[in-house]
Amino acid sequence: MLKLHLKKRLHARSGEMLLDVHIELERGLFACLYGKSGVGKTSVLRMLAGLMQPDAGYIEVGGEVWLDTRKGKVLRPQKRRLGFVFQDYALFPHMSVRENLHFALKSGQDKNTIEELMDIVGLSELRDQKPGRLSGGQKQRLALARALVQRPPLLLLDEPLSALDYEMRLKLQQYILQLHREYDLTTILVSHDLLEVFRMAERVFLMNDGKITTSGHPQKVLSKQMKAYLQGINI
Repeated sequence: MLKLHLKKRLHARSGEMLLDVHIELERGLFACLYGKSGVGKTSVLRMLAGLMQPDAGYIEVGGEVWLDTRKGKVLRPQKRRLGFVFQDYALFPHMSVRENLHFALKSGQDKNTIEELMDIVGLSELRDQKPGRLSGGQKQRLALARALVQRPPLLLLDEPLSALDYEMRLKLQQYILQLHREYDLTTILVSHDLLEVFRMAERVFLMNDGKITTSGHPQKVLSKQMKAYLQGINI
C-alpha cells in the first residue's frame, strides 16, 4: 500500500498554485496521474522520490514511512526504494549499455540481474554500445532497465514515451506492462496522452490546478474525454 498526502505552493503558468493531493494506492496496481501540463503531476512524482520537498506532507510505502513533516522525518532519495524514468533518459553518455546498468547495482547484488534485464528489454546484443549509438526507443528501454536494476517495488514514469513516434510508443508501452507484471511492481505513470492511459492504467487520478478532482478506472473517470477524443473535439 502506498499512502501520500502532499502540500506545496508552486509557481504555475497562471500564477501561484497550491498543490494539495491525497493518494492511496494498493500494491501491484498500475496507476496514472492524468491532466493538462502544469497541474502538478511531475511535482507529485518528484516529491515522492525525494527530489523536491513539500511544504507539508506524509508518505508511506509498504508500511515504511518515507516522509512525515510533522515529526521531522525525511528519508533521503537514496534510501527510497523506487525506480524513476525521466523524459530525457538521464543516461551516462560515456558508459556502455552494460556499464549504465552495472552502475545502478547495489554492493553485493547479483550481477546476473543485468543480464536478465538486458534480455527482457532486448538490448543484449547492444551491451557494449554507448547511448549515443542507440535509437530513442533503445535509450528508453535502457532507462527502464536501469530503473529496475535494484528491483524496487515502486516504479515512477514521468512521460517517458512523449518524444517517441507512435509505433515505438506502442512497443514500449508493452515493454513497460511486461516489466510491471514480471517484477510485481506498483507503477505510477504521469501522462497527458489519453490513449496511453486507457491502454496501460488500472486506476487514474485526474488532476486539475494542483488537486485530484476524481479517481477510479479510466473508463469511468475519463469517459467524457474519450468520447470527445473520438469525436475529434479537444476539451
